[in-house]
Amino acid sequence: MKENIFTGKTKEEAIEKALTELKTTEEDIIVKVVSEKQGLLKKEVKINVINLNDVITYLKDSVKEITGLMNIECNLEIKRREKNIIIEIYSDKNSILIGKNGKNLEAFQNIIRQIVPQEVNNIYKIVLDIENYKDRKINNLERMAKQVAREVKMTKVEAKLEPMNSYERRAIHNILSNNKYVYTESVGEEPNRCVVIKPKEDNKEE
Repeated sequence: MKENIFTGKTKEEAIEKALTELKTTEEDIIVKVVSEKQGLLKKEVKINVINLNDVITYLKDSVKEITGLMNIECNLEIKRREKNIIIEIYSDKNSILIGKNGKNLEAFQNIIRQIVPQEVNNIYKIVLDIENYKDRKINNLERMAKQVAREVKMTKVEAKLEPMNSYERRAIHNILSNNKYVYTESVGEEPNRCVVIKPKEDNKEE
């Protein structure tokens, strides 16, 4: 990715130069101070500016290159939502890209996160998805978690769910975080770490 180096007497002045030359807004850049020099007669601040439009173009090209090596043709939709950069992939070979329980998708996402500068990862979360697979997965997890929670509430016997990745475990914790009758814990080691739904001893059914 292209480095954009600018200098000024202050960081603010250097940023103003960057915005003018790159014809962008402060919301669309990430700024890293490279060096600061202060002498008797001269003060200089040097910054490296990452243009988010360049990041999005780089991500799009990288995803296209990787899927091309897999002989998969796809269309991409990339959007920014708050502090997320979401890459939605549409192809005729979704099952290959997703893999069993989403493992291929998770690995693909990790690769994409590693190829951008750390400054981007520090501020933005890059999310890779295949035709809203993750949303559908979360909806299924929500139905399953609520059903198991009802069973645990009735039987007072804890239930261990199947191993899940950190994203899915977090979703289960969030779904049941306000449940009056059960609570959740993550147990085990990766890649077999899973969620256990346990009854709350001090809450009785009303």
